[in-house]
Amino acid sequence: MGVSAPAIAAHKVRDGHDPLVMVTAYDAPGARVASEAGADIILVGDSVAMVVLGYDDTLQVTVDDMVHHTAAVARAKPDCHIVGDLPWMSYHVSPEETVRNAAQLMRAGAHSIKLEGGRKRLPMIEKIVDAEMPVMGHIGLTPQSVHAMGGFKVQGKQAEQARKLIQAAKSLEHAGCYAVVLEGVPVRVAEAVTAAVNIPTIGIGAGMHCDGQVLVYHDLLGIEDRFVPKFVRRYADLKGTMVEAVKAYADDVRSGAFPSHDEAYHMADDEADELLGLYGSE
Repeated sequence: MGVSAPAIAAHKVRDGHDPLVMVTAYDAPGARVASEAGADIILVGDSVAMVVLGYDDTLQVTVDDMVHHTAAVARAKPDCHIVGDLPWMSYHVSPEETVRNAAQLMRAGAHSIKLEGGRKRLPMIEKIVDAEMPVMGHIGLTPQSVHAMGGFKVQGKQAEQARKLIQAAKSLEHAGCYAVVLEGVPVRVAEAVTAAVNIPTIGIGAGMHCDGQVLVYHDLLGIEDRFVPKFVRRYADLKGTMVEAVKAYADDVRSGAFPSHDEAYHMADDEADELLGLYGSE
């Protein structure tokens, strides 16, 4: 299963460790790519809603959706730690329901659970941890709270907001989180949070001072090109390559160039002659 949650918890850059590499994946091929590329952690993120399922935000994805995609990733047996993302309203009603939903992701093959939010989520986090399921926190820009935040906006730009983020990170650590994602916060704030806690911070749009980084698979590979956030570095243009490949296939089909003689199955000549004889006798 790759690196364990306790090993990740001790993985601070200030202690001499290399930064953690986390990438999203939502299916077996993506999991194999992440594993063979040497990623430490795969996040089966609720971002599947937008980059795979076609929704405009993450709020439409369900626990059943996340179970389905977590299981697909787990079947690939990647040499990575698999984090299952709890979707919107799966951990907001009661601690008991939260634990049941977390357990579904663990049964599907997750090695730990991630959920969004700060101090108001502590009862849920503590309940999951009490059930002996590792939890990764997520603060800053929390996409499931997009409407409450008034859109996808950088968080912690004011000193008081930054102080609250630092306190939230400390609270998550105290509640038992083994790591915390920092999304959409200024560099100085991420640096302060990282210094304030003994668990690793994993940044996305949080600058270079975190203990690790995470990007969405489809963003870094250039498969998703409708909107590219400032913090995304595209390491390939796979959508362009894919479109050209499918276009070449379509051209070959229409021209008769595909399939060729070598791309078809053939009968022995005597069997073909017999078939023609049978056909001709009708």
